[in-house]
Amino acid sequence: MTDKALKSEMTKHGHELAPLNNGVNTPAEPKSKQGVTIVLQGPRGSIISRGSQAADVDPNRAEWSGKLQFFLSIIGYSVGLGNIWRFPYLCQQNGGGAFLIPFAIMLVMEGVPLFLIELGIGQKMRLGCLGVWSTIHPWLGGIGMASCIVTFFVALYYNVIITWCFYYLFNSFQYPLPWESCPIYNGTIDAECDKSSATAYFWYRVTLDASANIEEPGMPKWWIVLCLLLSWLVVFFIMMKGIQSSGKVVYFTSLFPYVVLTIFFIRGITLKGASAGLAHMLTPKVEKLMEPKVWLDAATQVFYSFGLAFGSLIAFGSYNTPKNNCVRDVILVSICNAVTAIYASVVIFAILGFKAVTNVDKCIIDNKNILMTHGILRKMSPEMVSDVAYQNALVHANNTLNVTDCSLARELDAAAEGTGLAFIVFTQAIVELPGAPFWAIIFFMMLLALGIGSQIGMMEGMLCTVFDIEIFKRVGKIYVTAALCLICFSVGLIFTTGAGEYWLSMFDSFAGTIGLVVVAFLEMMAVTYIYGHEKFTKDIFEMTGTKPGLYWQITWRYLAPVIMMIILGSSIVQMFIESPKYQAWSKEEGDVKPTPYPTWVMAIAISMILAGILPIPIVFLLRRYQILKLDVNIHEGSIRRIDTTVSTKEMITDVDLYEDDVDDLRPYHDSDSSDDDDLQLDTSIGRKIHIQL
Repeated sequence: MTDKALKSEMTKHGHELAPLNNGVNTPAEPKSKQGVTIVLQGPRGSIISRGSQAADVDPNRAEWSGKLQFFLSIIGYSVGLGNIWRFPYLCQQNGGGAFLIPFAIMLVMEGVPLFLIELGIGQKMRLGCLGVWSTIHPWLGGIGMASCIVTFFVALYYNVIITWCFYYLFNSFQYPLPWESCPIYNGTIDAECDKSSATAYFWYRVTLDASANIEEPGMPKWWIVLCLLLSWLVVFFIMMKGIQSSGKVVYFTSLFPYVVLTIFFIRGITLKGASAGLAHMLTPKVEKLMEPKVWLDAATQVFYSFGLAFGSLIAFGSYNTPKNNCVRDVILVSICNAVTAIYASVVIFAILGFKAVTNVDKCIIDNKNILMTHGILRKMSPEMVSDVAYQNALVHANNTLNVTDCSLARELDAAAEGTGLAFIVFTQAIVELPGAPFWAIIFFMMLLALGIGSQIGMMEGMLCTVFDIEIFKRVGKIYVTAALCLICFSVGLIFTTGAGEYWLSMFDSFAGTIGLVVVAFLEMMAVTYIYGHEKFTKDIFEMTGTKPGLYWQITWRYLAPVIMMIILGSSIVQMFIESPKYQAWSKEEGDVKPTPYPTWVMAIAISMILAGILPIPIVFLLRRYQILKLDVNIHEGSIRRIDTTVSTKEMITDVDLYEDDVDDLRPYHDSDSSDDDDLQLDTSIGRKIHIQL
């Protein structure tokens, strides 16, 4: 065979041979026989198939102690804070009960297919995010790095939310609750609190001590710094031994929120106004389905509620036994996630309906007192005034008095999401409940359980990726975990300043949006078109005994990628059309006002987006053109180094073809794989090449 033909044969299955470092001669090996033996990879299934379990998988890799531990871990990760404070808001804003239609469709067409890809590929290869995509093809290694970087950014601010929950939890052990009423100084109500509300004042002034804008952050607030330190210490102690320690915590973080939701549900449906809140949320507004934004919101909610593209699902899958039925797991978790979101919405709006009716009743009493003061109503207890007499008095007043329009619809429409719902709106509802401290304690414990469960999943995905890097395998897991938590705590101090919530809003808007969608799209493309959907279908069948049918093939190959491209495109377009803003607290007005981000903050936001995307093309170029000289055990490459004794400059002097090499190569084949046909190598596919200087 000519040199040209040999080189062509070597490169057609992946990439050229990577230079290998100097080896060490053994006493039994004469110096004159220095050389390196490598084996070329043939088609998928031979030697080490792209997508087969890597031959050098760590035999000591951690595994779940049982099926329940895995199921609760993945439930705790995917069912997070978004189910409590994002989904109910989307339901209310996007057609009430009608929103469940696009949500269910997007769940089936987008969420479930990508969910199975991540869980299935992790279980098959038993590697972390970095190892999986490098195994499929070395050029795709940047996907794992990008996913890890995005997860780092999200974990930074997600733990700050846990910090705020700790602060509110500690303040719930007192009666009355500190956000129940405005503070009074020298017999006068604080002006800032009087212009807003007691709960808003406690959030913006007492908890955050919010600055006027993001450019004037001030010093870190010591009470938030201590709570942030506590949050990272809790995460560290949970994660320091991997799933051996975190797997025990999930029994609490996964189950406790359902206990609390059920308690709130039983109490909520018995409250006055609960039916009004539920009717407001669930009444279908079918005309909303004609708006593209409703469908986009549904697709986005499904994507983020599952925690896709963080690498966590791949890590969770890699700790499963090879024969675990991951298809059943995906279906059960998907149903559980959707049902939890709907269940939480019912609970939230039952309580918010009670709050709305209570506020309207207070408003009417205030109006009656005003009317009595001006002699339009006869002085008596406001509760004794009939509704007819009150309405007649309002007509008689003829808008000449300072009476308020007490509208139930307006109260119900005053929706909030995110921190506004948890720390302002819902806390106001809790104040109205008898035994308010008890309800506050269990509510914030529920938020802590949800937040910590999701944080455990994100940290596990990130740490699993870190331990795919050879150098970190030599370091104890406890030290790597401690170093990572310390770095996150140090960077997270920016969220403890007066501009902390503004920075969190910026991270939430930019750090984990475009980058995650790009990663998810490339994951789908990698498995479907590079790894091969037929091969992945075969892998699922071998692991579960169930062969994915037409539904899976259509969603993997066409529907899910198209939906993710639409989400990505709309996110980019929206970013350019609408100038990004944050809600800055105005002390003078006692309210928030939309404020554009400064140019330098937008530069940081764009840098974070690029940091979560650029590893993908950078790794591709480095490996494609052999710019980066790798010295690793290339289990993920198109070649496998079996024995190394010296470095080589690609001076091939002898090529021996062995027809009986199949038996020698069998130890490197995945014993779980059934690719027996592919293992029948001929001399055009598997060659043992002796390279000698």
